[in-house]
Amino acid sequence: MCPEPIVSPGDGGVKDHLRRGSPRSDKISLRSTVMTRIASRVSQLNGEGALEVYSRAKELERQGRSIIHLELGEPDFHPAAPVVDALRDAVAAGRDRYCSTRGLPALREAIADYLKRTRRLDVAAEQVIVAPGCKMALALAMMALVEPGDEVLYPDPGFPIYPSFGRWLGATAVAYGLAEKSKFQPDVDEIARKITPRTKMLIFNSPNNPTGTVFSEAVLERLAALAAKHDLWVLADEIYARILFSGEYKSIRSLPGMAERTVIIDGFSKSFAMTGWRLGYAVAPVEVIDAMDLLVLNTFTCAAEFTQMAAIEALRDSTNAVEAMVAEYRKRRDLFVAGLNQIPGFRCQAPDGAFYAWVNIENTGLSAEDVQRLLLEEAGVAGIAGTAFGPGGKKYVRFSLVSARQLLEAALERMERVSIHWRAAVSR
Repeated sequence: MCPEPIVSPGDGGVKDHLRRGSPRSDKISLRSTVMTRIASRVSQLNGEGALEVYSRAKELERQGRSIIHLELGEPDFHPAAPVVDALRDAVAAGRDRYCSTRGLPALREAIADYLKRTRRLDVAAEQVIVAPGCKMALALAMMALVEPGDEVLYPDPGFPIYPSFGRWLGATAVAYGLAEKSKFQPDVDEIARKITPRTKMLIFNSPNNPTGTVFSEAVLERLAALAAKHDLWVLADEIYARILFSGEYKSIRSLPGMAERTVIIDGFSKSFAMTGWRLGYAVAPVEVIDAMDLLVLNTFTCAAEFTQMAAIEALRDSTNAVEAMVAEYRKRRDLFVAGLNQIPGFRCQAPDGAFYAWVNIENTGLSAEDVQRLLLEEAGVAGIAGTAFGPGGKKYVRFSLVSARQLLEAALERMERVSIHWRAAVSR
């Protein structure tokens, strides 16, 4: 289902004004002409609910309200000191020039080594391309592989940019469900039923945003078999691969025959707490990298050289910052999920990875949007209604584990107090 257009061509109010022969009609006519020339493809894009909630939360803070921010997927950590030092040194050394469109050779080599060390993947540097952020890497991959009329399978609930960008490319975005009764593992039989001759790509995100689910190896094997049978591209969003609370991460690319049909999207925002540094990358067959490189040449030219130099140091992780951060997230998860399950009307499965709590609120008797509003406006706790992640999220609210434990405890106390609004419904 397509969202309402962000820009609505032909503003009726402007037309009425022009018909009345206003003395300002020349200026308004020019403005109207410009407005109506916005490309229609823009209407296929949707926004991100997290940013809308964040804007309202900041507005309340400006009014003097105390807000606990659990809406954005932005770590409250900062990059390790050696990473900051590497950035400073790179700028001081004049590493602020144009550089290779594919990314610094040294960084691409470092990424290949990193994936070997952390995911047991055999990747060559020529199979890596660097971009200013994971969204850009995702966009480049989809632009290189998806054509108008194609169908793209994506998870619901899931990251809202997957269907948004698919529609923008003229493709049909086809959702497959992640259900609580299956611990948010995908129903591979459902996916199989939704594959048609037009299906070009299967997208998934493990650990998943917003559910925190890590896809099982059995599921990955069945998805790989489907991809091989129907000749599909698999776009594996592995941005949370290092934020795992138990076990070892398994990439679908490591399965037999999948290296030639998988595109991995990853980056530095989550695992290395480098959100504002805007650096991501894709791993794909060389012919796909070649196509993406041509798109880079026609768009942003290259990612910042000094940021890439710092990223090499981040991948070394000489201070074990990633391990320490994940250990803290594990403690926050245990504390917060236990507390959420004590709040009347809330039910939450402990996430296996990423840093989100995906809370079922159906027993409150309220909509997710109403719970989100009450929590923000009356409790000062910013979370996101699950509908921001697709229709499959209509009974859920997502919280990010990105605030210190004392703030999470305070958020739980505030939510407990405001739950008076729905306790009667829970007790019935």
